Amino acid sequence: MAAAAAGGAGAAAALWSEVNRCGQNGDFARALKSVNKILQISKDDVTALQCKVVCLIQNGNFKEALGVINTHTKVLTSDIIAFEKAYCEYRLNRIENALKTIQSASQQTDKLKELYGQVLYRLERYDDCLAAYRDLIRNSQDEYEEERKTNLSAVVAAQSTWEKVMPEDLGLREATYELCYNSACALIGQGKLNEAMKKLQKAEELCRQSLSEDSDVTEEDTEAELAIIHGQMAYIMQLQGRTEDALQLYNQIIKLKPTDVGLLAVIANNIITINKDQNVFDSKKKVKLTNAEGVEHKLSKKQLQAIEFNKALLAMYTNQADQCRKLSASLQSQSPEHLLPVLIQAAQLCREKQHAKAIGLLQDFADQHPASAAEIKLTMAQLKIAQGSVTKACMILRSIEELQHKPGMVSALVTMYSHEEDIDSAIEVFTQAIQWYQQFQPKSPVHLSLIREAANFKLKHGRKKEAISDLEELWKQNPKDVHTLAQLISAYSLVDSEKAKVLSKHLPSSDTMSLKVDVDALENSHGATYVRKKAGKLTGDSQQKEQGQGDVKKKKKKKKGKLPKNYDPKVTPDPERWLPMRERSYYRGRKKGKKKDQVGKGTQGSTTAGSSELDASRTASSPPTSPRPGSAAAVSAASNVIPPRHQKPAGAPATKKKQQQKKKKGAKGGW
Repeated sequence: MAAAAAGGAGAAAALWSEVNRCGQNGDFARALKSVNKILQISKDDVTALQCKVVCLIQNGNFKEALGVINTHTKVLTSDIIAFEKAYCEYRLNRIENALKTIQSASQQTDKLKELYGQVLYRLERYDDCLAAYRDLIRNSQDEYEEERKTNLSAVVAAQSTWEKVMPEDLGLREATYELCYNSACALIGQGKLNEAMKKLQKAEELCRQSLSEDSDVTEEDTEAELAIIHGQMAYIMQLQGRTEDALQLYNQIIKLKPTDVGLLAVIANNIITINKDQNVFDSKKKVKLTNAEGVEHKLSKKQLQAIEFNKALLAMYTNQADQCRKLSASLQSQSPEHLLPVLIQAAQLCREKQHAKAIGLLQDFADQHPASAAEIKLTMAQLKIAQGSVTKACMILRSIEELQHKPGMVSALVTMYSHEEDIDSAIEVFTQAIQWYQQFQPKSPVHLSLIREAANFKLKHGRKKEAISDLEELWKQNPKDVHTLAQLISAYSLVDSEKAKVLSKHLPSSDTMSLKVDVDALENSHGATYVRKKAGKLTGDSQQKEQGQGDVKKKKKKKKGKLPKNYDPKVTPDPERWLPMRERSYYRGRKKGKKKDQVGKGTQGSTTAGSSELDASRTASSPPTSPRPGSAAAVSAASNVIPPRHQKPAGAPATKKKQQQKKKKGAKGGW
């Protein structure tokens, strides 16, 4: 028995030596085998169990490591294995359990404090996380100080981005690209986009410089590390309206196929927002990247919520009504007080032409959540205007008490009431707003501006008596305001001329109102309609002409009118020559009688009574139609006879040319 025990002890010692050697070499797989052999010898060995848990964690087997801890709770108490247990729960995304394990530990070691900060960051408890890291940096001095500062800057960036908290200056020296990147994120949260872009460019430079020192890092590895920096650059471009540049950079990152599913999901979501209701096919492909496994553990709650909102909107744009309703209802159940799910549902109903149902849905939400009632009622008013119910829209807007006195609301209501020609209601809106400012912000610039606008509106619509009271109030506030006094006198002149005369005495004299204006410069200015030409210097003869004769204006030569060719100056022109022939006094109309027989008239083959007399071939003295070659044409008295085809009707102008009609080639039939 003693010999067997001695042999077992020797084997265990050899195994422990192997475990120690493998641990120093980082070969935790072989170390685990040796530990398992030790546990076969002594199954409740606390040190062996701890080593087994560590080996499993180093190999990434967190679930198995947690199983070992939970199986041996009697041996592995919380005081011994608290950090390992909390770390396994953290890596398995059981964040709430990890927090409980850390808080239940009897002694808070530095390792637990580090993990505690990480857990608080994942739970988005940024204030507590900031305090935890400050305590760590203040009370610890080791080689991990740079990592703690990086985590501290990440917390500040998250506060600025998600909670819109003004970040405080931590005095961190931005010597690494991680610190530069976090600083840029904080600036984006403040809206300082140009400064953030410069920080990101510096982060990119530091990252390339840092990775170039490692010979084992390839260009692909460098681009993969820079992907998150480039993604943030593209986001800034998108916020600045440079959507084409942003889209190009987003697609370049996707082509790299980074392993960070969170980064891919954010980029895909941003591309969908650029596409909107266009390029829907591309958006459907990008949605798949947002559904990757593990995305929910990589992004914040607000990021995940934004992705779900965009999925619902994409379903609406692609006419997937049921999917849109399902997603928006799920979002509403997760965040009952959030506006977007209800607005998406209302938009979907409007696309289905169910405006009344959409307004009813919005009204129910406004009744249940009074804090968000103003924004909801603005949407309801917009829907009423789209339906053409302007008066109902005005009633909804006037029910928003916290906005009734705002200049923008007053302007909108007055414009809408004017469109409906309801001047009394428009004046009532002015009156209520002026009364509010009179009570809470008297004599403020907005108050006086509203009074002036109300007076102008009343004058425009003939309410002079009502406008006078407003103008008097303005004049009392500023008696030196000549413009208001002039308006008041103008209004009184139409109502009470005596009062207008009395007030006109308050107007300044013309001498005090004279303005020092350079008339010549004004006339020669670019916008002047009349420019006086400067007189040039006169010398010699020109001076004598000016002294003797003065300026002689050049007269334009009138062109002589053209006279007709047959104009006879001895004959008095017809005074009725400008009138049409039918309207002249001497016009007797056409003579109605028998038409004279004319050769060449009528249908082919027809004959007339006097055709034989006009037949030139039967006349003895008829000349030949053309002279013969080499002989002179015989001249006789009969040569004055004009052949029938050459005869012209009486009164026809001599210059009129015959229009010869040519038959088209290939024509068939017809006359």
